[in-house]
Amino acid sequence: MELTGKNVFISGSSRGIGASMAVAFAKKGANVALNARKIVPSELLDELKQTGVQVEVILGDISQPADVKRMVKEAKAKFGQIDILVNNAGITDDKLLIGMKEADFTNVIDVNLMGTFRMTQAFLKQMYKKRQGVIINVASVVGLYGNVGQANYAASKAGIIGLTKTTAKEGALRNIRCNAIAPGMIASDMTAILSDKVKDQVKEQILLKRFGTPDEVAHAAIFLAENDYLTGQVLTVDGGLAF
Repeated sequence: MELTGKNVFISGSSRGIGASMAVAFAKKGANVALNARKIVPSELLDELKQTGVQVEVILGDISQPADVKRMVKEAKAKFGQIDILVNNAGITDDKLLIGMKEADFTNVIDVNLMGTFRMTQAFLKQMYKKRQGVIINVASVVGLYGNVGQANYAASKAGIIGLTKTTAKEGALRNIRCNAIAPGMIASDMTAILSDKVKDQVKEQILLKRFGTPDEVAHAAIFLAENDYLTGQVLTVDGGLAF
């Protein structure tokens, strides 16, 4: 897919991986709908507007069905058609399984998995009518291999991978592609809270001996959007962590 002039909606794009994806798509000439629950930094807006593409902020919470419905309508009003949907928004709430409350589990599932389902279903209906579209879901290597203290997060990301593959099979009937990115340890707010000791221990498990960057995940999203013969795939961006 040629990205110039295309319209992309990126959930959870006020910072981190989502913000890097927004910049990457804008530099390719795509118009961008930024999404956050409350606010998008003015610095990010300024950077995007310098690329000359159309940039719109559409606030809303993907865990709230009413918000999703409103965001889809707002995106259609501002862009006419969303060509690329990137489901990036997600949360963590880490605890050992033995001490995890049901609410701890369901809250993460509701945002990460159900939120991705809600957004996919809503935008897929529009894409079906146009008989074209691209959906990129942000999963995690944790969804492939599990991780201590992340039963809720791992389950949500594993669910996203299953959703991705099914969406790809159903979407192919209307020339709609769906792929997932499974990042490993990426330098972000989530990893910044780790102690230096823990960071060093994790780096020893990564073949490339470092954390990835949000920009490197964003490059993967561009690759999946542009390649018209890729669908149903899970692209791991982990420096060899899960090799």
